[in-house]
Amino acid sequence: MTTYGRLDRLGEELLDRSLEGLFVTTLVNVRYLTGFTGSNGAVYVSAGGHAVFVTDGRYRDQAAVEVPDLEHVISRDLLGEMARRASGADLGIESHTLSVDALARLTEHLPSTRLQSAGRVVEGLRETKDAVEVDALRRACEISTVALGQLLEGPLVGRTEREVARDLENRMLDLGAEAIAFDTILAAGDNSAIPHHSPTDRLLVTGDLVKADFGARVDGYHADCTRTFVLGRADDWQREIHTAVRQSQEAGVDALRAGSAVADSYGAATAALETSGWLHAFTTGLGHGVGLEIHEDPFIGPSQTGKLASRTVLTMEPGIYVPGRGGVRIEDTVLVNPGAPEVLTTMTKDLLEIG
Repeated sequence: MTTYGRLDRLGEELLDRSLEGLFVTTLVNVRYLTGFTGSNGAVYVSAGGHAVFVTDGRYRDQAAVEVPDLEHVISRDLLGEMARRASGADLGIESHTLSVDALARLTEHLPSTRLQSAGRVVEGLRETKDAVEVDALRRACEISTVALGQLLEGPLVGRTEREVARDLENRMLDLGAEAIAFDTILAAGDNSAIPHHSPTDRLLVTGDLVKADFGARVDGYHADCTRTFVLGRADDWQREIHTAVRQSQEAGVDALRAGSAVADSYGAATAALETSGWLHAFTTGLGHGVGLEIHEDPFIGPSQTGKLASRTVLTMEPGIYVPGRGGVRIEDTVLVNPGAPEVLTTMTKDLLEIG
């Protein structure tokens, strides 16, 4: 079955929350539950796991292929069709994404029903990846790192940040990615100190630190990887901050273990930066879940509650950013296991000297 038991697990969650059904209107959650990749669709799921999928006529044939196991309703009135098939006194909505107008329409259709926030119940299920999801993430990560390895074999000095970024993206597509996971960050020299720098026509020159933050998308699943390298021989200060980031990143990755508090990895990574004397130059988030979205639950931070579950996939991406000089970020996509975590972005984290 294309939903791999996800609807059954959602049904159990709804029972635990004393909800008799849920209106799923967030497209990424619709895809997760049904396999539907179109731009207009919704699904009503009962606490027993029964589901009705609704989309409009443009997607009739596509839905027949992608959602073969569910009842289909073809209509422009997605909310009305779901409401007509819903039953129960207590039904859930995705209040974090449902608009006020959409809620009013559901209330109009179901005046005697209590519509309650179900919280991020589907996002909670998405935190733990099944075998199909892990396989897609593995392939996305492999394509990403192979593409960067190919890029580093060719000449880089004298090319622009924009040219190199597009080259890397094209290599990922040529290797089988359906798309890039996000806009590539390719930052050279002092631009590498800007965490989310957009590539420009700045030329890459010998002596530059070059930061590449990139990823491929495969079957809807996103890879996220960052490597920082030097064009030519590295200076001592470049080696120092790269070593500090690598030590921090390795400590953070090692703490990504099933049963550990999510905040533990933040403590491990930042403690290493504090020891090296560079914590003040770490100015970004440390990591996040990744899957059907490039940024999804859980997020890694000092106040994040809860423990990591096995088969959660997260990034670990500490960095040091020195304005006017340059910066280093090292990032991996990591699969949480009961024992040692598995790094899916397997390219070396050594400070490579290119050219």
